[in-house]
Amino acid sequence: MKTVNLKKKVNLRSFIIVAVLLLSTAFVSCEKENDDYIPSTTNEVETKSAKALKKSGNTITEVAISLATAAENAEFTQLVAALSYVSEYYEDENGMGLDLVSFFDETDQYTVFAPTDEAFQALYGNEALESLLGYPVTGIMDIPVGIVKDVLLYHVTDGRRAANSMVPKNNIRTIETLLGASFSVDNNGKIWAIGNEATITAGNAVSASNGIIHIIDNVILPIEL
Repeated sequence: MKTVNLKKKVNLRSFIIVAVLLLSTAFVSCEKENDDYIPSTTNEVETKSAKALKKSGNTITEVAISLATAAENAEFTQLVAALSYVSEYYEDENGMGLDLVSFFDETDQYTVFAPTDEAFQALYGNEALESLLGYPVTGIMDIPVGIVKDVLLYHVTDGRRAANSMVPKNNIRTIETLLGASFSVDNNGKIWAIGNEATITAGNAVSASNGIIHIIDNVILPIEL
């Protein structure tokens, strides 16, 4: 598996910020009757329910770096690798600059569904994916960057949404994404995506100053394998 070689610490931060921003442009449908949703516009007043998970002083980017580089029990290293892979490609191949740092450090709110490292390892061993690509997949860089980008975009919604805003009390809640695809969440926190299923890990949401990270146990796919 190819390792992204970042010579300077600032480049690591920049790559992750740009790629997380790619994730953070996806859009979730807002159900008006549920007052737990906080739009990304900064002039909105937060509701009492959404304040249940206290904000930290760190942005989503800073939280992602911290979790992936922890001295013990590091998590989301594969997610960070995917983010770096996509951002490096768009910088090198498409001339995308790294001037979006200030944007994502601002107060716009986003909700990220973050697959664990174990979830990514399961994706790499997926026989249907390998059959589709026609070769073995052992790491994120074995997957075409366009597919990785779409998968990342499928994992983020606009606005700050606590678990009680994402998981309906009854029936199913449908979430639209930037891809024009959608996934649904049932009242048990199970995600029904186009290509597979996942579960939101209860009680493990991570709060950031500009959003919330929900941990999930599978990489959700916007395509059927």
